[in-house]
Amino acid sequence: MTLNSCARIAGALLASSALVAAANLAYANGQGTPVEPAPMPAPTVLEPAGPAPAPAPVPMMKSNWSGLYIGGHLGYGWSAENDDETLLFDTNLDGTYGDTVNTSAPVNAFGPGFCDGAATSSANTACDEDKGGIDAGLRLGYDWDFNGFVVGGLIEASYNDISDSVSGFSTTPASYTFTRELNYLLAARLRAGFAFDNFLIYGTGGYAYGDVDHTFTTSNGANSFTPFNDDGLDGYQIGGGAEYMISDSLSFGVEYIYTDLKDDEYFVAVGPGTAGPTNPFLIVNPAGTNIQRSDDSFDIHSVRATMSYRFGGM
Repeated sequence: MTLNSCARIAGALLASSALVAAANLAYANGQGTPVEPAPMPAPTVLEPAGPAPAPAPVPMMKSNWSGLYIGGHLGYGWSAENDDETLLFDTNLDGTYGDTVNTSAPVNAFGPGFCDGAATSSANTACDEDKGGIDAGLRLGYDWDFNGFVVGGLIEASYNDISDSVSGFSTTPASYTFTRELNYLLAARLRAGFAFDNFLIYGTGGYAYGDVDHTFTTSNGANSFTPFNDDGLDGYQIGGGAEYMISDSLSFGVEYIYTDLKDDEYFVAVGPGTAGPTNPFLIVNPAGTNIQRSDDSFDIHSVRATMSYRFGGM
């Protein structure tokens, strides 16, 4: 081994020793701690999304029944049946009805009896039944709504095709028929009820006036017959109904109305005509006998469908 080789080997050993010493010194000073890798973050767990919050409820619009309205009705009306109705007689013309018309025998001249309706013949007590008819009209009214308690008033005019008859039969034989026919009604009513949002239930009542035609027919050709007091009739109405508001200005409903018209003044005066003094109508008083029907009220029932246009709002 040459001197140069030895020198190179010695230099390498010295350098290695220096590196080892420096490494030991670094560990001793705490600077040689190996760097640990940073911990991996925990995996993110995705929780399922909860239900979306419900939208806030939209407040319902409460119907307001206050305000002016115009409207109409269309329905069916009929007169009340009265199978017990008869004819009443004032034979002595003292203004008091309830006398009996007798023959000269004497026998009750109206022994065959009476029936509700118009006579179909003179030989028996058969009568046609009274028939109802259309009830149509217009109305103008105003309501006040006090938190669901509704009060108001209205005026109304209606066309009616309703008649009511009664007939009596004498031993002659002859028939005598009184008929009253309603042409139109005028009414002024109050009404009050309770509203449940857009639904109203109410009662109603007030004054009524009826234009009525009275007629008298008979198969008796001997006596004379003169009618008196064929005038319009006053009375009242009561009833109730329900109404539903389908928009802020339009409502529909159903209604029942009972009408009572006082009819106690119309009568027929029976005179002598060509009859002799033994005629049953002339026996008590030669001037004759007055006849009046026993039912002094023209009672009418009506069922209607109603419609109103309102100038209020919801």
